[in-house]
Amino acid sequence: EVDLVESGGGSVQAGGSLRLSCKASGYIYTSYCMGWFRQAPGKEREEVAVINGDGRTTRYADSVKDRFTISRDNTKITVYLQMNSLKPDDTAMYHCAADPTCLGSWPIRGQGTQVTVSS
Repeated sequence: EVDLVESGGGSVQAGGSLRLSCKASGYIYTSYCMGWFRQAPGKEREEVAVINGDGRTTRYADSVKDRFTISRDNTKITVYLQMNSLKPDDTAMYHCAADPTCLGSWPIRGQGTQVTVSS
């Protein structure tokens, strides 16, 4: 069984930065795709960023391009999301997920960490 535990959320003013971490307990193959998702109250869940197994391929939601960076350290079984130039619209619960097939099913999900950006 694999669990994902997020950390690094918090409250920050607009323009600030946060770095989220997602640590896996149990075994995650380095071939797994990893992703960050967010959901704000009253809104649908949104894919924020995805990274493939070797870390060479990433994709981002248009709303976070050039502000957020996803990375992974397979030796630590940890995925990161560096968030810069934060905006109030980035306020949401962020959670990470793992997908063994990289086909978008994301069957392994963490509980999430809250990010609140004030204007």
